[in-house]
Amino acid sequence: MPNASRPRRLLAFATGNWLSRGYLAAFAASVLVVLLFPDSGFAPDPLMLTAPLSFLSVALPFGPGTESGGAAEVLSTGFWAVWLLLCALVNAAVLGALAARSATPAPAGAHEPTPRVPDPCEQEGTDMTRSARLRPQRIRALLTPAVDNWLARGYLAVVAAALGFFLYAVYLSPDPGFAGIWPLMATAPLSILAFAVATPVEWASSLDWLSPLVFSAGAALSGLFNAVLLGLLARRLRTREARPAI
Repeated sequence: MPNASRPRRLLAFATGNWLSRGYLAAFAASVLVVLLFPDSGFAPDPLMLTAPLSFLSVALPFGPGTESGGAAEVLSTGFWAVWLLLCALVNAAVLGALAARSATPAPAGAHEPTPRVPDPCEQEGTDMTRSARLRPQRIRALLTPAVDNWLARGYLAVVAAALGFFLYAVYLSPDPGFAGIWPLMATAPLSILAFAVATPVEWASSLDWLSPLVFSAGAALSGLFNAVLLGLLARRLRTREARPAI
């Protein structure tokens, strides 16, 4: 059945090319380093490599280090490990979908139309108009995967909620606390660069109000980039599903 084959297609994207396999190898190496050297300071590396989905487990009341003891601790740690592996597979599938060829081979009996040789005078007169017309079309084509499927739209809703809560806590709440951790985790890993760019603004006391806006803009762009990647993965899976069997 089509729905039953989705996990199989996801696994095929996650292991089907050198880019996705290299990512899984780096993830496995980071986990091995954490297991062999737990006190070396590399513990956050698996979380960073599987961001942003892996950071969703931070909101759960259980995970590694749960002090309930006994079977509850084993179950919570096992759930966290399985969730981390699933996050790694999703990220590897995204990279695999990007590396996969978008063009399908033409049928054996198909003939390509003969291209028309343009008139030099006509081409010179329409170059500027054509470039001005294609520029917004290219931008729209790049951003379409972020809004044409439920997976990317749901992720953008989470990002919008995290940014809204952060801006409310910073500008309207008397104690913002650690509100910035939510958009940082929701849009990782690129949001870490946004945080690094926004941090120097805090050096000038008169520009303290600007730092949250710079970070919010960078986190929004990071979330949009992640949504495009998720949308490309959803589009690849949908294309594979709709392709008729030969």
